[in-house]
Amino acid sequence: MIPYGRQDVTQSDIDAVVHVLKSDFLTQGPAIPKFERDLVAATRAGHAVAVNSATSALHIACLALELGAGDLLWTVPNTFVASSNCALYCGAGVDFVDIDPQTWNLCVPSLREKLSRARRSGRLPKVVVPVHFSGQPTEQEEIWELAQEYGFKVLEDASHAIGASRGGEPVGSCRWSNITVLSFHPVKIVTSGEGGAALTNDSSLAERMAMLRSHGITRDPKRFSDRDPAPWHYEQQMLGFNYRMTDIHAVLGTSQLARLADYVERRNMLARRYDAALRGLPLRLPTIRPENRSAFHLYVVRMSSAGAGRSHRQVFEELRRRGIGVNLHYTPVHLQPYYRQLGFERGQYPEAEAYAESAITLPLFPAMTESQQDSVVAALKAAL
Repeated sequence: MIPYGRQDVTQSDIDAVVHVLKSDFLTQGPAIPKFERDLVAATRAGHAVAVNSATSALHIACLALELGAGDLLWTVPNTFVASSNCALYCGAGVDFVDIDPQTWNLCVPSLREKLSRARRSGRLPKVVVPVHFSGQPTEQEEIWELAQEYGFKVLEDASHAIGASRGGEPVGSCRWSNITVLSFHPVKIVTSGEGGAALTNDSSLAERMAMLRSHGITRDPKRFSDRDPAPWHYEQQMLGFNYRMTDIHAVLGTSQLARLADYVERRNMLARRYDAALRGLPLRLPTIRPENRSAFHLYVVRMSSAGAGRSHRQVFEELRRRGIGVNLHYTPVHLQPYYRQLGFERGQYPEAEAYAESAITLPLFPAMTESQQDSVVAALKAAL
């Protein structure tokens, strides 16, 4: 089976992890701040807070932005459930904005129209979460302008997109957002095994998230309420969580991050090969905006309605039968059973629903050989 994604672990990665295993620190040691500094250098953000998953990063980001009961978070239906679950963890409500039919990212005209209606009804969102789907940046400048007009905070879910850029601006710089979240799951651009990070240019947000990841505890004397603290003193000043990253994960992330540019270039090269090989088939290929450089975490095609007469499911199952580990990213969040219980229904977000009825994620990962890619193309042609 050729998987849709796979980590690339080198001997240098293994050596780095072994070095930590033989050191004095397995967690809360020097590897974590080193990884955070490297993330800052890679993204041009002011601060990075490393945690044990992107889901944890989304959660503490929402808390740092003071999302809570009675508030609303908006995101897209075409995403992993964590992009909206983070609001529910905070006791807030969730709503969705449909996707752009070309990029499959958040549709800015739909956002603008929904905001106008929400202002009239008095139910504006407190936080909007644009998702850089498959590695392509969203139209962040326009979203940021709307944030200034309507007063919401912008939390970028860039779990797919480290190494991507828009107009030369790296994803993660937070030029057009309050916080950006990254993922280091094994199938992502770089991996720390499991892990995530929240990036921001706001030092107070960074400090708050750093406390939230570790039980809400501070050991900084400047923040103590006790003006004569003992040497062992620490204080819990908010209700936080154990979302800490370990040094083992952090050093793997640092080692992988050194190859970020090479990984993104390899993914783009493989995407160009797919583009050339699949042109002319009854498929819609990814549309990358000219001002964007995608990280190509995913390469998604959509079956054309004027196809070869086979259904979406038939083609998907035939590819699996032929040893091609295709996937679907994503079943729209609002159609998940849990969200249906919250009142969401089919037909509310037609672009995301139509997308899910025709999309197939093809294998794409840095160690993928051209021979493997040719096998995927041959199997797809046969399945169609």
